[in-house]
Amino acid sequence: MSAIHLKNLVKKFGDFTALKTMDLEIADGEFMALLGPSGCGKSTTMNMIAGMEEPTGGKILFGERDMAGVPMGRRGVGFVFQNYAIFTHMTVRQNLAYGPRMRGAGKAEIDRRVGAIAKMLQLSPLLDRKADRLSVNILQRVAIGRSAIMERAIFLLDEPLSNVDAAFRAVMRTELKQLQRQFKQTMVYVTHDQLEAMTMADRIAVMDHGVLQQVGTPLEVYNNPANVFVARFIGAPGMNLLKGRPAESDRGLVIDLGPLGVTPPLPEQLVPAVRAARGEVLYGFRPEQVTLAARGLSILVSFVERIGARTIVHLGEGESAVKAVFENDVGLSIGETAIVAPPASSVRVFDAASGLALRAGG
Repeated sequence: MSAIHLKNLVKKFGDFTALKTMDLEIADGEFMALLGPSGCGKSTTMNMIAGMEEPTGGKILFGERDMAGVPMGRRGVGFVFQNYAIFTHMTVRQNLAYGPRMRGAGKAEIDRRVGAIAKMLQLSPLLDRKADRLSVNILQRVAIGRSAIMERAIFLLDEPLSNVDAAFRAVMRTELKQLQRQFKQTMVYVTHDQLEAMTMADRIAVMDHGVLQQVGTPLEVYNNPANVFVARFIGAPGMNLLKGRPAESDRGLVIDLGPLGVTPPLPEQLVPAVRAARGEVLYGFRPEQVTLAARGLSILVSFVERIGARTIVHLGEGESAVKAVFENDVGLSIGETAIVAPPASSVRVFDAASGLALRAGG
C-alpha cells in the first residue's frame, strides 16, 4: 500500500511547465530523495504526492489506489515542511500529543507514543518546556516528531534541514534515517543538498528544469552519471569535464584534449561507444580520483584550497580547468606544474552535443 507510482506525471502552471512527463517508482519502505537545484520541480512533485497540488496530467498511485481527487487529509501521509509548523503556545509534550489526541487515542497510548518519539529525537528533557522558548533547531526536531508520531505509512519531508545549523544537520541526518528504519515508512525527501541525499537515501532521483535526469543508488549516480548535468551536480567538487576528440594511437583509443595533450588509452569497455560517437566528447573524471603521476596531464596550479583533512588543487583555467582533491599535506603550490592522471577505471566519457554518457554496450 505504501509504494508510490508516478506515471506520466505532468504539472503546468499556465504556460509554465514545472514537471515534464515524470515516471518514478518508489518501493514500499524505501527512502527516496528528490535532489536538484531550486526550481527543478522537486517540491512540486512532493506537493502532488501529498495532495496539495493536482497533476495536469498522469497518475499518482499509492499501491494500486489511484489518488486522483483524494484530498490530502485522506491520503494517510505525514508531512514536514522547510519552516517548522508547530504550536508555539504549547509545550513540546502537547505538540507531540496533538495528533494522536485528535485521532481519539487513549491517554496511556498517547503517553507511550510521546515517550518513544521524544526519546528517539532526544526531546525527553524538553517535554514540559514551552515551544516559544526553544531554538530553531529544536523546533524543527519537534515538527518532525509531531508528524512521525502519527506513524503514517508515507512520510514526506520538504527540505526540513535547510534552516538549521550545520552541526544539527549532521545529527538529524542520522536520526531521520533511524526514524525511517524504525517505522519502516516509505519516505520521500526533497533537498538541494547532495550530502543529505547521498548519506540518507536508498535511491536518489536527480531532477533539473522539471525533467527527471537519473534514478539510482547514491553510488550509482556518483560513479556512473547518466549525463553531464548529473556529473557536474553530484560531487563536491563536481566531475571534471574536458572537451576533446577521440583519436587512434599505437596504444589504443585516446582523447585529444588540445593544449592539454592526449589522455591515456581509454578502458576497453568504453572504446566501442566512444568510437561510434561523432564529433567532440567530454572526458570526465572525479577530483577525488586524481593522482599525481609521472605521465599524464601536465597543468599549472592556479589555486590551492586547504580545507582541514583535504586539499582542493585548482589546475589550469577556462575550458581546461581541472580540480583535484588530495590529502591535506600535498606538496603543490600556486605557479607550479603538476602532472595528474585519473585511474583508467574511473574515466567517464560523454557526448558533447547531447550531454549523454557513452557507456559500454550503449
